[in-house]
Formats: sequence, C-alpha cells, structure tokens
Amino acid sequence: MPAPLVPVEIREFTEPELPLGGALLRTAMSEVCGTDVHLWHGRLSGVPYPIIPGHVTTGTLDSVRGTLTDPEGRVLREGDRLAFFDVHRTCGRCLACTAHRTPTRCPSRRVYGITDSATEGLFGGWSQKVYLEPGVVVAKLPDGVSFESYIGGGCGLLTAVHIIERSQIVLGDTVVVQGAGAVGMSAAALARKAGAGQVIAVGAPESRLDLSRQMGADVVVNIDSTTPEQRLEEVLALTGGRGADVVIEAAGSARAFEEGLRMARNGGAYVIAGHYTNTGDSTVNAHEHINRKHLDIRGCWGSQVGHFLRALQVLERYHHEIPWHLIGARTYGLGQINDALAVAESMVIPKALVDPWR
Repeated sequence: MPAPLVPVEIREFTEPELPLGGALLRTAMSEVCGTDVHLWHGRLSGVPYPIIPGHVTTGTLDSVRGTLTDPEGRVLREGDRLAFFDVHRTCGRCLACTAHRTPTRCPSRRVYGITDSATEGLFGGWSQKVYLEPGVVVAKLPDGVSFESYIGGGCGLLTAVHIIERSQIVLGDTVVVQGAGAVGMSAAALARKAGAGQVIAVGAPESRLDLSRQMGADVVVNIDSTTPEQRLEEVLALTGGRGADVVIEAAGSARAFEEGLRMARNGGAYVIAGHYTNTGDSTVNAHEHINRKHLDIRGCWGSQVGHFLRALQVLERYHHEIPWHLIGARTYGLGQINDALAVAESMVIPKALVDPWR
C-alpha cells in the first residue's frame, strides 16, 4: 500500500538475514479488516507508507535462527502452524506499561501491518512470508483449529476477548451488541459464553445478522428497516422496560454511540470498542443519558498479549460450535487485493481473507 487512495501494488522483496531469535513465517492466511480500509482511506495518523498491510496473520514456521519459544517456554519448530501477536516493541517501562497497566497506549508500541514501513522489511500479512522479529509473541495454533477459523476470528476475536473483560458481564445479563461485523459477531458469541442470558445484535445487512444468530445472538434488529426510536422500543420491550445490563458498541458510528447510551439500563455499563478512528462528534445529554442513569462508560482500545492467548484457548474450546470460519466469506490472492479492499469497504460480506500463494 504505497499511499492512501491509490491502488495497492505487488512488489518483490529479498528474504531477510535473520538475527538470533528471528524467524520467517510462511503465510497461510491474512485478513482484510476495517482497519485496512481505514489505512487505505488515510484515516490513521502516523502510518509510515508504504506499508505491507495485514496485521493479523497465520501460517507455518518457515525458518528460524536460534531457538524460538512460545510464552510458556515450549520450543517451536519449522513446520509448526503458528499465530503471532501483532503488537510488538511495547517498552515495558513507561507509565502506560507499568503504573497505568495500559500497554495498548505505550508510546513505543508498534503493530504489524499498520505502523511498520515496508522499507523496514516484511512486517505485514499481505505477503508470502512475514518476518517475526526477536521478542514477538508467537504461539502454536491448537490442534483442530483451522487457519480459516483463526483468521475468521482474527483481530475481531482478540478485540472481543478484551471487550468481554471490560464488560464484566454477570450471569443472566441482557447484552446489546451494536454492530454485526467481525468484532460484533465475536462479541455476541463471547457474551453468550460469558453467561449472558439474552444477546441482542443490532446491525445490518440481513446476511450479517443471520450469521450473528449462528454466532450466539438470540434476537437481531436490522438498522436498515427500523428507526432509532423503534430499536430503543424493542430493547426496552425485551428487558421489561429496564434497558440492557451491558451495551457493547462495535459499530464505529457516532450515531450508534448516542443510541447505545439510551439502550442501557440505570446502573448499567456501556463499552465502546468500535471507534478506532475519528467518526465525528456525538451529541449527548450528560444529565439525561449518563449521570442520572448512573451509567458506567468504558473504553476498549486494541488488545494485549493475554487477549491473544485467551483467544487461542477460546478457539480450541469452541471452534466446533461457533462458526468463526464463516466470517471469512471470500478469499483473494495478492493480485486481487484491490478487489478485496473494495468488498471490505462496501461491507457486503463480514470479512475478506488473503491467501498470498493463491
């Protein structure tokens, strides 16, 4: 991706000389997620174009210099099926990493496929091979978990693990999930597994809502055929007039934020995860929508190593019953990347996948 709003190009790179502890991953699959669309639109600041996008990627260990281990110290060997945590170079020393315990806000934090320039090497999954620099967190895919299931969940699953942590769902809670994309679908699935008694998915189009039902939603509400007032009335009707215990914003819409505040009950919680870029201002009444309701509002930015490792555990336990593999609806080769971006931009499918060997 040489720059925003210009076609993505195919370029060839030489394989890097590996330092001690470095490795090469032979890419099996990467994804085209909403972040990649934002990158192409130029809506993220500080991106060092040209970049190789694809921040969540899976494949097989192609080569390693020295010893490569997972977080539990187990040695990884060439040919192992792997996933790696895309966030790297957090410093472990700043206020965010230590005192505040928010490493997702570390000023040294870098992310594969987003903040690493292609001039520095193979730091993105839209490539036949990815350079795993020393220190990157790497883990084996659990036996039985396919590349399609892992990458179908992708960054949305990791974010959803963080969302559920921030939501503090209590057994029997009613949870509203705003947004029927990859993040919203995984949030609905994990809300169900976390003990929610009722999960209501709000979004569009109907095909995504159908898949949201398969992922775990009990009720779906189509924003294309309802007004905000009708959606609020439906949530209130489903909760005995109280509103939802937890509302999860995974839509990335300023209007969704305004709407979600009204859907939450008195003393409830609202978790905001979809606003990865600036979508404009929202108009709220602090007295009416927040303070009088005694409402908790919690941000949820990115994910951490623990969320990555727990996502693998979740996949291992539930991949047979939760169809993450269906989220990746179409697969594209490198020569079709611009088509994949256009499909992702139009949101006609939940997610486009990238197979760089296709």
